[in-house]
Amino acid sequence: MKKVLLSLVVLMSTSFVYHSKAQAQKDDNLEFFDTVINNHNQLFQMSCIPSAVEMILKYYKVVDFDFYGLQKEWQNKADGSFRDFDNKELYGITFTQKFVLPRDSSFPVDSLFQTIENELKSGKKVIISLPADGGWHMFVICKQTPDGDFVSYSKLGSHTLILRNTKEIVKKSNGTEIMTYRTPPGM
Repeated sequence: MKKVLLSLVVLMSTSFVYHSKAQAQKDDNLEFFDTVINNHNQLFQMSCIPSAVEMILKYYKVVDFDFYGLQKEWQNKADGSFRDFDNKELYGITFTQKFVLPRDSSFPVDSLFQTIENELKSGKKVIISLPADGGWHMFVICKQTPDGDFVSYSKLGSHTLILRNTKEIVKKSNGTEIMTYRTPPGM
């Protein structure tokens, strides 16, 4: 009887310790990013670039959740690209277009992935262009999975899109562009 009781106490203690560690490793920043995504909308069919930029601005709390000024200005601009935001400072955050290269077998995919990884490790997100329905759609990479892939989020109207195989998609496309950003110290 004492052995059974001792085993039960050890089992319960072990369960409590694992549960406590899981709770301690909770990432409030990722949870807040989920809140940003869930409260954001892409207003126009062609406004995915400014929509992704707005998500970053909302994540850093430099604009309110009801801010859609970039998309309203852009609307359905068909000839837009990351170039429209390259070296542009918005609310203290400066965006930079990277990997503007031909999408072919010589594209430096490993360098692209390392750049994304470095940005994520520094606590930042990365805006990425990925193929979708015969065109391209912008996503925000918010984290890396334990197996090394990237998790990317976007919006299509009010519908949230989540990709967990970003690397595979990039490899099949022979590369892609990204946008990174700089924040002022302390942000």
